[in-house]
Amino acid sequence: MNIFEHHLSEIRKLILSEKDSLKLEEIDNFKGINLEIPPEQFNFDLSCNVAMVLGKKNKIDPKTLALKLKDIFLAKMNNFSEIDIAGRGFLNIKLSKSALSNNIKNILNNKVYGSYKSSETYNIEFVSANPTGPMHVGHCRGAIYGDVLANLLKFNGNKVIKEYYINDYGNQIKNFVESVYLRIREIKFKEKFILRENLYPGEYIKEIASNIIKTNKDINIESLNNCFEELKNLSLQGSMALIKDDLKKLGIQHDNFFSETELVNKDLVNKAVKQLQAKNYVMEGYLDPPKGETPKNWKKIKRLIFKSTIFGDDTDRALQKDDGSWTYFANDVAYHCDKINRKYDNLINILGADHTGYTKRITAAVSALSNKKVKFNCKVCQLVKLYKNGQPFKMSKRAGDFISAQDLLNEVNKDSIRFMMLNRSNDVELDFDFEKVKEKTKDNPVFYVQYAYARINSILRTLKIDFNYQISVDINIFQPNEYEEKILRKVFEWPKIIESAAYKLEPH
Repeated sequence: MNIFEHHLSEIRKLILSEKDSLKLEEIDNFKGINLEIPPEQFNFDLSCNVAMVLGKKNKIDPKTLALKLKDIFLAKMNNFSEIDIAGRGFLNIKLSKSALSNNIKNILNNKVYGSYKSSETYNIEFVSANPTGPMHVGHCRGAIYGDVLANLLKFNGNKVIKEYYINDYGNQIKNFVESVYLRIREIKFKEKFILRENLYPGEYIKEIASNIIKTNKDINIESLNNCFEELKNLSLQGSMALIKDDLKKLGIQHDNFFSETELVNKDLVNKAVKQLQAKNYVMEGYLDPPKGETPKNWKKIKRLIFKSTIFGDDTDRALQKDDGSWTYFANDVAYHCDKINRKYDNLINILGADHTGYTKRITAAVSALSNKKVKFNCKVCQLVKLYKNGQPFKMSKRAGDFISAQDLLNEVNKDSIRFMMLNRSNDVELDFDFEKVKEKTKDNPVFYVQYAYARINSILRTLKIDFNYQISVDINIFQPNEYEEKILRKVFEWPKIIESAAYKLEPH
């Protein structure tokens, strides 16, 4: 229990015992009554709206009720030392020295102070970068957001699985494997790598190819067709090793990696579509032409279509391509069906800025497959703009056509990256200035936090104690000054911040 719940409970009990003298007929289980920290211009510890809420319900002037409550609280509650009435009837309350002392003791004895008990299960899918190369800067924000969100939910007692969906199926993978194949032949036989459309030119492809040659000397590369499956597995292992290494350097480790190829091989797409058909959410029909396409140029082909508009989507969605094979969306439906079958209470997808338009269709699919029983959230992480000395900054693109996470790590340390990526809400664009992050001034929030931590350690060293030292509070000499009182109010507010951040899924 945090101090707000504790003192609000005291207030409720006292009002119930004084209900008749206060002439209160309607309590309504104290609905709408809360206890907060007042604005900083009011030098008080707590602020309560009880007089306004109960005054309105009982047709009593809130200020008149507030005056009566003030007298009762000061007479009968040892934890309150001073009360002021503000505005229309807010009760601003100062805690007594004994109350402050007890609150501090309770906090020091609570190893998970701020955590509230929750026992739901979560699957958070994040990063899920295409395994065709290392992570780029755009992935970093979603990776850090997902990791810290998982930490936050775990801190509150929930069971959380951090999952990575490996898009290892389709044409992009064929192009990736061909790129590695051509680089192997370049290294072994000095054949020139000729860049064609859809091939991957990055230096990392050479690195993957070199590692395959070193560890698989017997691989037959006479033709791509003969070695495709073996080379695909080896290439994906090499690419995922790069991604996992980038994640590790950012302090991130996933619990589960789910393969799209495995999903297709297990026929999970067909099974998921049949589930939707059994619920009458799939029809055989024709799609309207895409926006900008003239009807005469549009070829009408009969296919299976998911009725996603039933669940709030803008249009119904194709499950089959023109050739009858499954669409990418159909594979995604099957993946989410599998997650639902794993019995999570909550599914959270963390998407990049380019996937904003994908939210409605997959939300519709989860609603249809789970009969609206599974809570589903898509959180979109907007773009990160890089700056140096206030000017747009373009680093060398060793990876090909993008700035890699490793490039970012070469410029700024892990902790600074994690802090700055969480400095604003995930749904707004973020400006990342390399020089600002490295400044040793109070204008740099990273340095400010690190400086505070260093000062705390300095105090402990001076006192020759460590963090495990059992701090005691002597009420006879306990006289906090105004700055210490402000710090205590921030400490008292911590559980509310944790609760709000977890509820809104907003670590920032």
